[in-house]
Amino acid sequence: MARMRAVVQRVSGAAVTVAGETVGAIEGPGLCVLVGVTHGDTEQQAAQLARKLWTVRLFDGSADPDGPGELSCSDLAAPLLVISQFTLYGDARKGRRPTWNAAAPGPVAEPLVDEVVAQLRALGATVQTGRFGADMKVSLVNDGPFTVLLEV
Repeated sequence: MARMRAVVQRVSGAAVTVAGETVGAIEGPGLCVLVGVTHGDTEQQAAQLARKLWTVRLFDGSADPDGPGELSCSDLAAPLLVISQFTLYGDARKGRRPTWNAAAPGPVAEPLVDEVVAQLRALGATVQTGRFGADMKVSLVNDGPFTVLLEV
């Protein structure tokens, strides 16, 4: 079964630039999310990933003695920076060069990454994005450091 992937980093700020122009940026606390799409991924998986990103409890809530121990983006109205990254499906097990055979081609992947973003916004999230297929430079301050891999 195909599994959409996301590398999720808790950040205190993140930005993505293309040719020197900032195309997306968030001020933390928030999440920087790298999304990879493989063959057979669906809009339902994109919606499931969006719900998971919005509700997964990755933020410290210990400052509130009456609140939960961990908080989600939805609890904090924390922003997300979502960036498409086909290299999440790179395979370097053989030889010295990774292959990208498991990554979905652009015409398949782009609408699914857009669907993740649309679903997040429908849930009430503030979302910034990279630019699909562009040579992007991503800068961030990883808070923790804290990085998790999600697959749906």
